[in-house]
Amino acid sequence: MKIFRTTIAAVICLFCLNLNAQQNSKARIHILHADMSLYDDSYGDDADRLIGDVRMRHDSTYFFSDSAHFNDKAQLFKGYSRVHIKVNDSTDIFCDSCKYLGETRLAELFQHVVMKDDSTVLKTKYMTYNRDKHLATYPNHGTIDRNDKHLKSKKGYYRDDIEHAYFRKNVVVTTPKYEMFTDSLVYDIPNEKMTFFGPTRIISDEYELVGDHGWYDGMNDIAYLDKGAVLTSEEHSISSDTMYYNTSVDFAKAMGNVVMTDTTNNSMILGDYAEMWKKLGKGFVTEKVQALYWEKNDTLFMHSDTLFVFTDTVTEKIDKILAYSNVRFFRRDLQGKCDTLRYTVSDSTARMRGIPVIWSDNSQLKGDSINIVIANSEIDSVLLYPNGFIIQKDTVEGYNQIKGKQLTAYFKENELNHVYNEGNAETAYWLREEDGTLIGVNFSQCPSMDIKIEDNQIVRIKYFKKNTETLYPKDKMKPGQEILRGFEWLEDFRPRDRYDIFRIPEKPMETDDNQSHRRRKR
Repeated sequence: MKIFRTTIAAVICLFCLNLNAQQNSKARIHILHADMSLYDDSYGDDADRLIGDVRMRHDSTYFFSDSAHFNDKAQLFKGYSRVHIKVNDSTDIFCDSCKYLGETRLAELFQHVVMKDDSTVLKTKYMTYNRDKHLATYPNHGTIDRNDKHLKSKKGYYRDDIEHAYFRKNVVVTTPKYEMFTDSLVYDIPNEKMTFFGPTRIISDEYELVGDHGWYDGMNDIAYLDKGAVLTSEEHSISSDTMYYNTSVDFAKAMGNVVMTDTTNNSMILGDYAEMWKKLGKGFVTEKVQALYWEKNDTLFMHSDTLFVFTDTVTEKIDKILAYSNVRFFRRDLQGKCDTLRYTVSDSTARMRGIPVIWSDNSQLKGDSINIVIANSEIDSVLLYPNGFIIQKDTVEGYNQIKGKQLTAYFKENELNHVYNEGNAETAYWLREEDGTLIGVNFSQCPSMDIKIEDNQIVRIKYFKKNTETLYPKDKMKPGQEILRGFEWLEDFRPRDRYDIFRIPEKPMETDDNQSHRRRKR
């Protein structure tokens, strides 16, 4: 019985709801006031012409106009001159004339149409309004103004119950901060969020954003774009598959196929993930990082696990670059590897740390630390300290070697020209006749010396203070005697081309400390 009573109660409830729905659907249009009412047979059967301060009501909606035609049988109302429809407490519609059918609860509005909903104002020449769906539609050009935003489009839809607007074709959003151009836009008015579909451009005085899909949060000034996102400012740009940009703090996060371009410094950085803080003057790129720096006749390609970029917050020009972990770079005339590399623009110096090595033609330069000084887009000098070691492959066999506590290698037109060696300076070079016949291997020691190099070969050594020099015929030397202590020829670690910078050598590079440990163990 309890279940039966519950079922009956549910049926009665549904019936009451259905009855109310039927009553609402049959609710009629009522004439509340008119200064004058005339029967007009030209308008049809049961038609009245209402003149002067016309007031009508259908359910909770009120209609005001200077005059009207009303067909009570058809429940059809046409209002003329200074038409005002009060939809509810927050929504009002104004126009020159209107047509309203009570059965469909659909209104057509003509000329100088204005719809006001709280602080939102919609304007157009022609609009329909569906009371059941709370949907306003304009098919041919309209605008919506909301606080400091002005939106216009060829077609538009507005839901006043949830305060959502949908714009189609030639959509333009104008605010004091930016302009947006797109083809389709959904505007969540209470949350100030605009979602766009199709090619979109957001332009301000400081930046331009481009993407095929995304949204803009007007409350927090945050943009999210995907499908080909591009952020451009002054001489810099960043593109990616997906981008998040907080315009209020100038923070950008790019994900997938990231490309950062700096036309001022002729450079480009590629990766799969990047973050940039413009106001703080810093950013980084990681995952499959590749940096490109193009010069007059060549391009430098560099890879590292992560690349940090620091810029001047006023000029936006790059101050320094920090490449961290597994750094490898390639240029036709210069290759290198290290664990970290820091380049500062102020002194045009690249500082390599963590078992750094560079190669140039048939020369290898190594030290605990390496500083490369750039002048006029060319290598000016290279400082190797401490434990500097330069190895040059001889034209026929063997290796010429320069070793010292500190080596300064000077370059001319990107070729090794001479080396200043100070602190326990040592050399070993293969001395030959003009026809290439080997004379012997010459060993020298001196506190400091200056070595002249031509065509990648040692041609003259100038000694400072007392020196010792010994020439050994090749056949008189024991195996291994022709190399200096600490010798390592690291050709396997050398990047062979621009794509080889991503290669991780199979065997780790050994440090001088590891070698010394093995020698002590032996």
